This record gives sequence, structure tokens and C-alpha cells, in this order.
Amino acid sequence: MTIEEIVHGESRNVEFKVMLPKDSEKYTKSIVAFANTQGGKLIFGVDDKTKKVVGVDEDELFRMMDSISNAISDSCEPQIVPNIEPQTVDGKTIIVVTVMPGANRPYYLKSKGKATGTFIRVAGTSRPAHSEKIKELEMEGARIYWDELTCVGYEVTEDAVEELCSDIVKFRNEMGLPKRDVTVTQLINWKLLKRENDTLMASNAFVLMTSDYFPFSKTQCAVFKGTDRTVFLDKREFSGPIYEQIVATTDFVLRNIRLGAEIDGLVRKESYELPLEAIREMIINAHCHRNLVDDSCVQVAIYDDRLEVSSPGGLYNGLTYEELMNGHSKIRNRAIANIFNKMGLVESWGTGVKRILAAAKSYGLPTPRFQAFDNMFRVNLFRNDFSVEQHKNIEEASEKHRRSIGEASGKHRGSIGEASGEHRNNLNSTQEQILVLLSKDAQLSAKKMAAVIGISTRNIEANIKRLKTYGILIRHGSPRNGYWEIVKD
Repeated sequence: MTIEEIVHGESRNVEFKVMLPKDSEKYTKSIVAFANTQGGKLIFGVDDKTKKVVGVDEDELFRMMDSISNAISDSCEPQIVPNIEPQTVDGKTIIVVTVMPGANRPYYLKSKGKATGTFIRVAGTSRPAHSEKIKELEMEGARIYWDELTCVGYEVTEDAVEELCSDIVKFRNEMGLPKRDVTVTQLINWKLLKRENDTLMASNAFVLMTSDYFPFSKTQCAVFKGTDRTVFLDKREFSGPIYEQIVATTDFVLRNIRLGAEIDGLVRKESYELPLEAIREMIINAHCHRNLVDDSCVQVAIYDDRLEVSSPGGLYNGLTYEELMNGHSKIRNRAIANIFNKMGLVESWGTGVKRILAAAKSYGLPTPRFQAFDNMFRVNLFRNDFSVEQHKNIEEASEKHRRSIGEASGKHRGSIGEASGEHRNNLNSTQEQILVLLSKDAQLSAKKMAAVIGISTRNIEANIKRLKTYGILIRHGSPRNGYWEIVKD
């Protein structure tokens, strides 16, 4: 420990004690908290308020070190073995207790029990862990991954299996990966499915990859005016399979950032103001590494000066911020990370931060900011300031992009023209009911409409197809996350 480090004061990983308290709980809870998070140092002989090195009585030094060692051994469960050593700083002797991130979590004070005696570090303090955090610590200690656990009571349908296998193949083809068939056997090997007594059981990862069953599995997107969350300009929410959320969210960002244009010789080139690789990496990582025990959602926010992606859960299982920035990685969701790798969404472990930094640098953007909070991880990709001339070039291309869906539907309406009005007067009762339902909820599925109207899904789909032919209905977006537009006369 140096005087420079002491001057920086207490932090998530450093705590000062001016003397050895008579009540050992005043410092053993910090020992427990360090072991449950990213480790840390407890330093005796430094005033926590003034940061002044007061030192400890050298005649009492070894007695104090023995007392600290015994208190930690007697008070903490499971056993914590710290490194306790004297150091000389500014001519005075201090005691430095170094605790490494523990592997046998959760650690707690025996006298209080696990429910109330489990502590974690929050900023520069040690605080009791809430029940959800204790559950996560238990899974870390037992090397259990939530996404690999069986989702009890969830029905595995043949359609869901076939669609997932098909989509994995499509992603692999799009990413240029070697062609391969994906079957139930692969899904079992990848721990998405389990077979018990000839019955297929879904893991939580399979559920996340095929449905909107979990209410927390969604991505909230918004565009804000200015640089804070005061005024909404646009907002959307995407649910369903998480790989579809990633695609839909990426499209949302691209629709709401500038599309620049420049002339290279005789060729007009268009590119987004932010690197697509960085945008995709931020969104993919948010889903891949999020804490699935937390019921919060992934959030994507676009401000005048930045793109901000936030995911529930801080750094995982003792990973430090410094390790993260140096390319180290600890996988929180093993099954999801593995299937993302098979789909080509994730190329290799621990490269996400470096890829975002490299992409921003190649675009001449400010250095992205990575923030690790106690229950959240956030990445900010900053936008460049644009000159008036650049804005003129951007507006044309950007407006064209924002209107791409609208123009397509406009052309479609124009081509239908009067035919739409003629057909509108000859709709059957099912078609009229479909229009009423979609006027109330433009994202309603055929299956749900069938349940409300009381006919088969196939019948609903046939009537929707007819309404599309008439030019009365237009579909925008993907099958799962898109919406219907009812064309007005």
C-alpha cells in the first residue's frame, strides 16, 4: 500500500480503520463483503475521514494481527483465509488485510446466519445482500448456471424446436459459418433441452430462445431529446426470442441515428454515424451477460450525444473492472453464451470490450465509457458533433432511411389504389373482426385473434392474407416483433 493509494480514499475495494475495533463485527462484515464481490483490502492504522496515516502501536502489532486472524476464522462461514501483513507507509506501520474474491459463495457471518449475515460491497460500504443477490451468490458458489436449469412445467412443442433449429441454421449461413444441420440432439448437447423418460424438458435458455414466457426477457428502447431522460421522442419494447430482440433492437437504433453520405470518386457511399459492429456487440453482450435472476430489462437509449446500453447485473463472480478492460471474461449464462457462439453472434470470449473500443476508434469517435454498478452494467458509445455541411449530407440519406418502411407501404397503397376501397365494402365478418382487434392492438398475433374470435389460427391467417391482398393491411417488421398497419381510405 502506498501513500498515493491511501490519498485516493476508500472505495469498493479499499476500507480504512483507524484502530482495531473491540467489536470484531465492525470489520468482519467487510471481510465477508470483499469475499462475496471483487475482493479488497482492509487497512488498519489509517483514518477513514482524514486519510491520515496514524499507524498502529508496534508493541501491539503481532497481537493485533493474531486477533484479526482469529476473528475472521471464528466469525466467517465458509472459511476465509486472507493475507495479513504489516507495511510501512509514511514512516508508520499499518496492517493490510487482503481478501481475494471467494469461490465458495455466499460468505456470511455465523452469528447472523446466511439470510441476514451475507454482505456485499456497494461503492465504499459493506451492506446486507438482499435475497435475490444471495440466490445469485449461491449459484456462483455451486457452479450452477440459471439458464441451464430446467423450466419446470414448460411444454416443449415440436414447432418451437423446429423453428429454433431452422433459425440457428439461418444465422450460421448469414454469418458465413460452415453449413451444418441442427437437430434435437444438438439442442440436448448444448444444454437447451434435456430428455427424461422419453420426454423433452426445456432449460431456461431454451425458453428464452423460443418465447416471451419470462416477463423480464425484453428490451426497452427509447429515443430522448437532449442528453437526459426528460423528454421521450420515441419508444418501443421488444420481446420474444432473445436473438429476435437483438435484431429488432439493432434495427431500432439504426432507424434513429444519422446515415451519412460521401462521394468517393464516382461512387456515393453511405454509412451510419456509429459503427454497426459496436452497436451489435453492445446489444448482444447486454443479453449474453445479464443477470437473469434480476427481473429488470435490458435498456437501450439514444441521446443527442450517445448510445447507451444497460443490462441488469454488475460484474460476475469476482471479475474486476480492470480484468474486464484487459479482455478477461467470466460467463454468467453458459448455455446462452454457447448458443450465441454457435449462431455466430459471439465470435470468441472476452473480446467484446476491445471490439467496441476498436470500432469506435476506427470511426474517430470519443472513447466509449464502460460503467460497472452494483446491479447494472452500462456502455456508452458517444456520437460525434457534426458540422452544418455534414448535417446537409446526412439529412437526405437519413430521412430516406427513416422513411424506408413508410415509402414501401406508400407504394403498396398506391398500387392498390381504388381496389382497396372497393374491397373494404365487401369484407366478411371475420375480416371485420380482425380489423377491430388490430385497431386496438397492432401487435396482436394470429393465435390470439383466433382465440378471441373463436375460429382456427389457419382461418385467421387466410383472412389476413386476403386483407393484405386488398391493400387494407400492411405488415411492418419481423413476424414476432413487428406490427400491423390498417390502411385508411
